Amino acid sequence: MKTASPILSGLRQRCGACGEGRLFSAYLKLNEACPHCGRDMRAADTADGPAFFVGFGVLIITAPFLFLIPMSPLPPALKVGAIIALGGVITGLSMWLLPVAKGILLNLQMHHKAGQAEFERKDG
Repeated sequence: MKTASPILSGLRQRCGACGEGRLFSAYLKLNEACPHCGRDMRAADTADGPAFFVGFGVLIITAPFLFLIPMSPLPPALKVGAIIALGGVITGLSMWLLPVAKGILLNLQMHHKAGQAEFERKDG
């Protein structure tokens, strides 16, 4: 069986092994196993990685507007409206990208059999 690309499968929110089964049973709620191939997904844990990458990316995209809107010559009411609209864009973009980032990181972690870091003990 040919394994699917972990990144492309993550973008599609599909299993990284078969490329068919859905990763999530609900928003960010991971299936215990792939509904198509039965791959166990309980061993993988992306922790805060997806939130960090999404938050950082959205910040880079939207930060210039957070500085430009207050300096613009708009009336105060429009500035407040623009800041509220920007808050909605930031929230919507983050909510949209978070499952995609979690799917990619989860598939990469399972593809490379990544686990928790362990340190070697030196006897001596």
